[in-house]
Amino acid sequence: MVKASDSKSVAVDAYASFAKRYDALAPSKPHNALYERPASFELLGEVTGLDILDAGCGSGICSEKLARSGARVSAFDITPEMLALARERCAGLDVDIRLGDLEKPLDWLADGSFDRIICSLALDYVERLTPVFAEFHRVARPGGKLVFSMGHPMRDWQDERTHGAKTYFETNRWGMHWGGFGEPNPYVESYRRPLSDILNGLAGAGWTLDRFVEPLPVPEMEAVDPRHFAELSMAPAFICVRAYK
Repeated sequence: MVKASDSKSVAVDAYASFAKRYDALAPSKPHNALYERPASFELLGEVTGLDILDAGCGSGICSEKLARSGARVSAFDITPEMLALARERCAGLDVDIRLGDLEKPLDWLADGSFDRIICSLALDYVERLTPVFAEFHRVARPGGKLVFSMGHPMRDWQDERTHGAKTYFETNRWGMHWGGFGEPNPYVESYRRPLSDILNGLAGAGWTLDRFVEPLPVPEMEAVDPRHFAELSMAPAFICVRAYK
């Protein structure tokens, strides 16, 4: 299932190809709305009156929710098609949306600007995590918190399509055609890596681990998507992490 791509970022071409379909489905898609997002927002906690960075904001689903909950939001993403949708979704809300790359310095953001940073299912598209975590640490205020979610390293490892000839301990780039977002099925690449690389990269950038969650689906998912509810109740697909500065 792995194939080469000429794109510098593995996220840009893939998400540009189905941005509108993603935006139409992700707000209510069970893996997002009834699994990852509830777990991440529980870790984020109360946001009223806080300055929050939505890193890798996609079409602005989290940014809208945060702004409607009383937060002041700065958001960025690398895919222009996603940013256009985010601006539509967040029109009239306290959300500043910009083009930005997780793999480059966030040089438009000042040191100590944010009370919270959320990065929802975006770090899987980044090859080297420590520089990203270091930039997040720089722009966070003392006592600020980082919440991020990613594919579960062991879950990904157990799917033989993700690693080819690599060992668990190596970071590798892989891709597959995604179902669930309509035809044609988009081909999406990302990086699979060991859990130690994630947690040690976090610590190496100065963050202190606070909570590590292997989420369960919310009960409402059973009626909407019983097959995936049973699957996710048996083993996690994602990890959700909270750390503080």
